[in-house]
Amino acid sequence: MIKVHMVSETEWVTQGQGVHTAFVELVHLLRTDARVQVITNNEGGGDVFHSHTYGPYYFWKGRRYKGRRILTVHVIPDSTRGTIPFWKFLMPLTRAYLRTAYNYADFVVAISPTVEQELKKMRVRSEIVCISNPVLLTNWSRTSENREKGRKLLNLTEKDKLVLGVGQLQQRKGVEDFIDVAAAMPEYQFVWVGGRPMGRFTEGIGRIDRCIKEAPANVRFLGLLDLAAMPPMYAAADLFLFPSYQENCPLAPLEAAACGLPVIFRDIPEYATLYRSTYLKARTTSEFIDHIRALFADPDLYSEATALSSRLVSEFDQQKVKDEMINLYERIAAASITPAATSSAV
Repeated sequence: MIKVHMVSETEWVTQGQGVHTAFVELVHLLRTDARVQVITNNEGGGDVFHSHTYGPYYFWKGRRYKGRRILTVHVIPDSTRGTIPFWKFLMPLTRAYLRTAYNYADFVVAISPTVEQELKKMRVRSEIVCISNPVLLTNWSRTSENREKGRKLLNLTEKDKLVLGVGQLQQRKGVEDFIDVAAAMPEYQFVWVGGRPMGRFTEGIGRIDRCIKEAPANVRFLGLLDLAAMPPMYAAADLFLFPSYQENCPLAPLEAAACGLPVIFRDIPEYATLYRSTYLKARTTSEFIDHIRALFADPDLYSEATALSSRLVSEFDQQKVKDEMINLYERIAAASITPAATSSAV
């Protein structure tokens, strides 16, 4: 059995975002397999070190794992666009720091083809392995109990049509476009789940706060919710809108798809290489509006859209992801020159 030391600074500072979800779900998935034992953060040492974040804790904890360090790359330099203030001026520093973090690892896991290409473009020296984030279907499948619970929390009847959005409150996630869509469709309810894990260090915070304050009555913002609170939110919805401008391997639309919701994506290049199957997409606010109206007006079209979601989420098979990750651990552990020394690694 291989002992994997999995770490993520999201455990303490920024839980309300996809990196933390990916960390939690991968730990849960690996703990279902007898081939590996997973410990996290301060629980001790292991044979292989695997981090999901790239802050000081990553460098500190990884110092005794030379040759056996893995970093899952959830963030690339373009992820800062519309995310942090002054991102244009900070881009050279961002690239330099991320390149240092990537090269500190011996293996970097690219969660999508876009990430893999960016790592190559940056001339990262670490070996690159492409493994997507897993989607644990049983965690997100729709139940009548969850739908009833979610609708009760939102004070909605079954007659109400609900469009859900999930993401941080920042320009990159398209929250302002979400508000514009809601304003054009007062007959439907809109709910956005997500906050600001980066606090005041978020791009456009004043502008977006004004948009939220002036938002129409049919759109609500719930802020950050615990991961356990999300299944009822997805189950309460009738459609998922994902207007984000930049993504790598986003979990929220896959969670919504696993819950049986039609998902409308923004038409961005990243998805063309990430997804093999067809998906609904829109380039403009008016196109998002047209899609929503059509889906709610035509039951047959709505059923076709849910079938698209089912095919899409099937591409992220959890068993496949688990096997690929364990194969990587086994490869690293087998190549370790001094495996006995790992028993004292921290």
